[in-house]
Amino acid sequence: MKIYKKEGNVLQILSFPEDNIEKGDYILIEDSKARKALIAQVIDIQFANIPGMLEELLRSCPDGGNIHGEDFDPLEIAPYITYIQDSRLLICKIRASIKNEYLSPSKSWLPSRSHSIVKKLPVSRLLEMIKAKGKLPIVLGETKESSPLIIDASSLDGRLNIITGKKETGKSHLSKLLVLSLVHYGATVVIFDLNGEYAGLGYSSDGARNEYYHRIHVLTPGKNFKLMLGQLDLRVMLNILVHALRLPGTSAREFRHIWKSLKERKELSLRALGETIRNWHCNIHIRDALFSRYYALVNSGLFTDNPSEASDIEQYLFKTREKGGAVVINLRDTSSIDRQIMVEYTLGKLVELLSNWRLKAVFLFAEEAHLYLRETYWDDIVTRMRHFGIFTTFITNQPDSIRSGIYRQADNIFLFNFTNENDLEAVSRAARVDAETVKSIARDLPPHHCLVLGKAVKDFPMVVKVKRLNVKTMGGTRLFFKEKN
Repeated sequence: MKIYKKEGNVLQILSFPEDNIEKGDYILIEDSKARKALIAQVIDIQFANIPGMLEELLRSCPDGGNIHGEDFDPLEIAPYITYIQDSRLLICKIRASIKNEYLSPSKSWLPSRSHSIVKKLPVSRLLEMIKAKGKLPIVLGETKESSPLIIDASSLDGRLNIITGKKETGKSHLSKLLVLSLVHYGATVVIFDLNGEYAGLGYSSDGARNEYYHRIHVLTPGKNFKLMLGQLDLRVMLNILVHALRLPGTSAREFRHIWKSLKERKELSLRALGETIRNWHCNIHIRDALFSRYYALVNSGLFTDNPSEASDIEQYLFKTREKGGAVVINLRDTSSIDRQIMVEYTLGKLVELLSNWRLKAVFLFAEEAHLYLRETYWDDIVTRMRHFGIFTTFITNQPDSIRSGIYRQADNIFLFNFTNENDLEAVSRAARVDAETVKSIARDLPPHHCLVLGKAVKDFPMVVKVKRLNVKTMGGTRLFFKEKN
């Protein structure tokens, strides 16, 4: 391989067939005289456009002109011409420079064309150079070279992460891998499970209990999880009424008075709330608004006056404090309104526990968050709640549903295959990667292969085949035409 041209941070390298280079591979350019080196990544491969190549290809075409006879090559140059025809041009992005074994993000240095040695850089060696493994290793899977791609769990700590890609490319599979890895290292994880895909994390693929069984707590609103009004703070209840049930401001003020009145009399219950609203002296329209929201709370099935039925997410979160664990909020069979009620309660409770230091931090995994998080929560979760200790991972197959401001704040992006130009454009807005890399590499990713971007790989984009998990598959698509064994 030889250096051909450099434009900005794009390096063009002349390559030959035996070099066996593919998209996503890394190249090391060593200048022995300057005692420096560059690390570049191949983002595209083209045929070398050599003058006269088109004419030569036309001459060598078997049917070009219907010429019959034998090839006469007295100088035996035909193999060399074929070799030149197959030469390639590697379009590479410069990722870093090396001087005295020290890695620097500087890209201003230009190596020598004549003295530089250009060779393929194995991903395993690059991982050693950037020290990605750390003290809390998570094996994501294998690289093309069959070497493990290992990141540090601390690279997810305090970070905003996005997992995105087309349907059935492996997003939820990677998400489960990250959840179990965090639980393994003693972290507290909360999952908004829209499709019931995480309920089987405590079971192996054959249905037997695995090592995480007692650390995975699946809560299904209205079934094994119900609340008493006395367990809720007024602020959390007002968030439910105003944001999930769209209660107007004037009605919310009256509800505040009703709540405080019931609490002073120590009569805070679902039944007492209905009776008090019925007899409350206020405008008839306000009373109707309060009644409609009251019945929405009753019909959700999430609230009860029976202490034996009641539970609290706090008790499940406290079980995760010592050895780590995950609380799965199963939203599969809930309506959109009930979903929002549960989300408002959960987020409000998390902020309460974290602000009082009753919990240290929480990793929040949100599947298809655009279906249940109100608009104002996007910025709230990644800014204010981040300071409280809620570190979010969004999982979606609709990247344009996530606001561009979120992408700019994302620390890590796990990108699966996309072919749609609009989807690629949305992801390429991320601040930690260039658009050309995303658009070029992501569209050619096979299923279950992921392009890892961000701090987890020290800003060196890497492709990995996500490893298999021995957990019970849940939330799969129900098929009519299923192959019979």
